[in-house]
Amino acid sequence: MSTLKAIINEHIEWRRQILKLAKADITKTYSGAALGWAWALIKPSMTIAVFWFAFTYGLRGGGPVNGFPFILWMIPGFSAWFFMSDMITGGTNAIRKYRYLVTKMKFPVSTIPTFVALAQLALHIGLLLIVILIFIGTGHFPTLYWLQIPFYMFFMLMFFIFWAMFSSMLGAMSRDWQNLIKAIKQPIFWMSGILWDVNKITIPWLQKLLYFNPVTYFATGYRNCFIYDTWFWEEPLQLGIFMGMLVVMVLAGFWSYRKLIREIPDVL
Repeated sequence: MSTLKAIINEHIEWRRQILKLAKADITKTYSGAALGWAWALIKPSMTIAVFWFAFTYGLRGGGPVNGFPFILWMIPGFSAWFFMSDMITGGTNAIRKYRYLVTKMKFPVSTIPTFVALAQLALHIGLLLIVILIFIGTGHFPTLYWLQIPFYMFFMLMFFIFWAMFSSMLGAMSRDWQNLIKAIKQPIFWMSGILWDVNKITIPWLQKLLYFNPVTYFATGYRNCFIYDTWFWEEPLQLGIFMGMLVVMVLAGFWSYRKLIREIPDVL
């Protein structure tokens, strides 16, 4: 409880600096490029286009899903993946990337994962607005189910803030951890239902097992908003599993922070 109280107080006291650093994180990433922040949207858009072409014309596996063209089925889950992908690796590298805040300034380490996540969230919102415009432009107008997008977005942000707190601490202590996370990111992508429908798995235990992967939960959740017209409370098993995983991630974040916070400055 003392660790939780300290982290909350640091976030309240440094809230303005957190927002400024989130903006600076985006600016720093795309500084020197003529198109600037536009690259944050151009890169994922090109990736989506390549996968759509491969699955629609190359592999011939991109037929309509639930009455929607494959490209429309794909992009909600993909938009969530770009945020999660950047947080899986970027969250792990957060403290090393901003080591000067730890070694040269009296800056609360617990806030570094937060402003890194907020920077990625801003880019995610921009990409999500493009997804919404694509749906509207193709004649699929907003429904009441779209109102739950903030629910998935909020819990995705919370989960990956605590993931970054846990993983960045270990990443600061060991580059082996960073290399491990980079190595497993691609398997996570292919096993998370980003490009295929988890609901089509006919083996019940395997389908349930996949929902222990938060990436699967959020990719499917976004599609519940845009494609399947399903409220989050209509899937209590998936919701319960995710909430359990969130609690585990919160505890892991607090554990790594409490165990390693005093050693981090010396290691860096």
